[in-house]
Amino acid sequence: MKYVLLALLMATPALADEYRATGDLGLIVERATGSLVVVDQSDRAAIGRIEGLGDLSHASLVYSPDERYAYVFGRDGGLSKVDILSREIVARVLQAGNSIGGAISDDGTLVAVSNYEPGGVRVFDAKTLEMVADIPTASKTIGLVDAPGRRFVFTLWDKGETWIADMKGAEPAITKVTGMGTNPYDALLAGDGRTYITGLFGEDGLTALDLWDETPEPIRVLPGYGRGEEELPVYKMPHLEGWAEAAGEFVLPAVGHHEVLWIDASDFTETGRTQTHGQPVFAMARPDGRQVWVNFAHPLNDTVQVIDRMTHEVIHEMKPGPAVLHMEFTPRGHEVWISVRDENRVDIYDTETFEKLGEVAAESPSGIFFTARAHRTGL
Repeated sequence: MKYVLLALLMATPALADEYRATGDLGLIVERATGSLVVVDQSDRAAIGRIEGLGDLSHASLVYSPDERYAYVFGRDGGLSKVDILSREIVARVLQAGNSIGGAISDDGTLVAVSNYEPGGVRVFDAKTLEMVADIPTASKTIGLVDAPGRRFVFTLWDKGETWIADMKGAEPAITKVTGMGTNPYDALLAGDGRTYITGLFGEDGLTALDLWDETPEPIRVLPGYGRGEEELPVYKMPHLEGWAEAAGEFVLPAVGHHEVLWIDASDFTETGRTQTHGQPVFAMARPDGRQVWVNFAHPLNDTVQVIDRMTHEVIHEMKPGPAVLHMEFTPRGHEVWISVRDENRVDIYDTETFEKLGEVAAESPSGIFFTARAHRTGL
């Protein structure tokens, strides 16, 4: 009899609502309420909420390799591990006084957090959130990314240095690169994990590192790019992890100017500039690289412009509403989701026709993060 019962159980298909795949899911940060909205891309709909994550006024997150868990970095120093299927917090630590983002190692075993107060970087076991390394820097740290080879790369605001932390051994092996420039404020890592670029607030220009070099040396990029121009007040610093890499060119928001800069990704020479509606915050490439979508700082933050990669010209402009904070493409780029904080919603657009396809309600939404990020380096 037991064999008949087992055969029946094996032959009976599981009900569809007993399972949910993670590849179509994402999280929207509700910055004012310390919560996350769980969304389904295909349904263009919210399917749940996770609460109790503290100060999310400048929050970001990364995903585990299996896409099930998100690690949320709060401004209050909180590091939270959430299960997006059960929609609950499974672990949480207050690891610092003021944090500014984090990263997960390429093997998914370590989570690192970049801190303003007390400075430095702290590294945690991804399963338990137990701290495994404390890397003091006597400086605010910015631009923390994961790099191939179980490494983390980050930059020191006060010292103008970039540190590379190799985490393969029992203790971090630190390589320090000096002379990166004055007050680096954020950084990006190219998708192949080779080129790390930091933007400079204390001087015009940027600095790159070739992480494939055995002894990386600073490479100056566009020194003095704003020389001779009237620099405007900086209302909001560009977010460099939103810089675009599109078909062999980097597209970078200019600090204090109404333009984006185009740079050849192989030799770092300038290839063009595009005048924009306002001071760019994010310049994000559609996954195929053909378009770059740009949003702007206050007081011109109700607008989004779309730039064509081939011509470097603005081909479309839309005004979703006040305080457009973030954009996220679906993995193949057929749609873009745009957070409109002051309207308490996220808008969804077709990236070919620019038609609005739907919206999702959210309280003061900011960052939008789809699970496809789990498989990209430098995010």
